[in-house]
Amino acid sequence: MSAETIFALASAAGRAGIAVVRVSGDGTRDALARLGCPLPPPRKAVRAKFTDPASGEILDDGLLLWFPAPHSFTGEDVAELHIHGGRAVTDSMLAALGAAGLRPAEAGEFTRRAFFHDKMDLTQAEALADLVDAETRVQQKQALRQMGGALKEIYDDWRHRLLQALAHLEAVIDFPDEDLPPDVANKVWAEVDDLQQAIVVHLGDARGEHIREGLMVAIIGPPNAGKSSLLNALARREAAIVSPIPGTTRDVIEVHLNLGGYAVTLADTAGLREGGDAIESEGIARAKRRAADADLKIALFDGAVYPARETATMGMIDDDTLVAINKADLLSPPRDREGGIHVISAKTGFGMDAFVAALLQHIRSKADTGAAMPLTRIRHRKALEECSNALIRARAAALAELASEDLRLAARALGRLTGRIDVEDVLDVVFRDFCIGK
Repeated sequence: MSAETIFALASAAGRAGIAVVRVSGDGTRDALARLGCPLPPPRKAVRAKFTDPASGEILDDGLLLWFPAPHSFTGEDVAELHIHGGRAVTDSMLAALGAAGLRPAEAGEFTRRAFFHDKMDLTQAEALADLVDAETRVQQKQALRQMGGALKEIYDDWRHRLLQALAHLEAVIDFPDEDLPPDVANKVWAEVDDLQQAIVVHLGDARGEHIREGLMVAIIGPPNAGKSSLLNALARREAAIVSPIPGTTRDVIEVHLNLGGYAVTLADTAGLREGGDAIESEGIARAKRRAADADLKIALFDGAVYPARETATMGMIDDDTLVAINKADLLSPPRDREGGIHVISAKTGFGMDAFVAALLQHIRSKADTGAAMPLTRIRHRKALEECSNALIRARAAALAELASEDLRLAARALGRLTGRIDVEDVLDVVFRDFCIGK
């Protein structure tokens, strides 16, 4: 790591009551001295008058915290300057630190230094970024679990077991004449099979990715069924144009929602029907593609013409589809269920509570992880797929020497998950999306 001392505004930019400026590196003590601040006791907030190193003028009257290495977030000497959050104050403080010879931090550089000083592994660093970006309670809880080491423990355990199996296999190869237990090789392959199965199950669980990235829910149905009205009702705002003219929605309209703590992207799509002009036909094609890519679908039908149901929509209903009949106010007598199908009115709100509850139940079935800690990023998935493929090759190898090499490659793939080995090529990917000051 660079010996440069870095600084950044760790709180959000803009007018605020308090702003936090973070400093990290060997030059932190000297920087505080140049700001006219005596070194406070470790981890104790003290009042401080910050002065301009050049003019000696007071920049602000705030709080100072001191975290000496190695007992700090980055593992280096760290100081936090809690100052008033006006633009003039923060700008003058950052300028003073720059004039004192410190360098502005790059995005994720504080966390990157924490990783290099063994304060966290890569999965925990990624979880910290997810926590900063979390928009829902469920995303927050998942990020906290991962930051607490839940994924690290899984991957470290797998790597330890794999390295142990590799050591036993190499003992069989290197010491064939020694009095080794006769079932050593069988135990090696039993362990490899168990690991392979565990990784396959882990790869098959997309719930963590659904939580982190949000679920895609597509509203499909014939023209004039009230899809845009339903989207507006769920979004609680006029996000889509509502018109009695069929074919008003020509493109996919998206809104991002927090439904019961889950991040959801809700897509209103063009009405499914035959015919129409070229633009409407393209809108229908996009609707079908969005429905095919969606995690869940809402198939909405027009209660005014119920029970007539267009075959274009019916053909897209599957186990991941919640079916509803809209315009309950046009049914006589009004009812909230029709043969197991929800009957609602996006206009009046009739039946919406039960419908939203059913939608949340579908969402939870896709994203509720329970006690398990699923993978959360495509980087994890790629490394685990590489590990799984190496285990498959090892199991099929004709020679034990070839099998041992594949087990070694599998262990290296697991090591890259937490950052134990060969991580230089993935560091930029891990820290690329961090915010400045973190």
